[in-house]
Amino acid sequence: MLRTQVYLTAAESQGLSSLAKATGKKQSELIRAAIDRHLAISQAEVKRTALAQCAGLWKNRTDLPDFGEIRKGLDHSSTET
Repeated sequence: MLRTQVYLTAAESQGLSSLAKATGKKQSELIRAAIDRHLAISQAEVKRTALAQCAGLWKNRTDLPDFGEIRKGLDHSSTET
């Protein structure tokens, strides 16, 4: 692990201290858990944003094959076997 220094407001410090006492966990454990949760949420938001930006990317393209017809052909051929 890497050591780092973080400045907290008086209210944050008091809240963290109270939570540590109540849960029996070290303040550093609570801080790492909070950072992990924040990173997971942020990464999920980045993925959702990227997917939203891709929505409709192929809309109105005329140079692509008719995927509906391709799918029908695949569905038909798979029922014959």
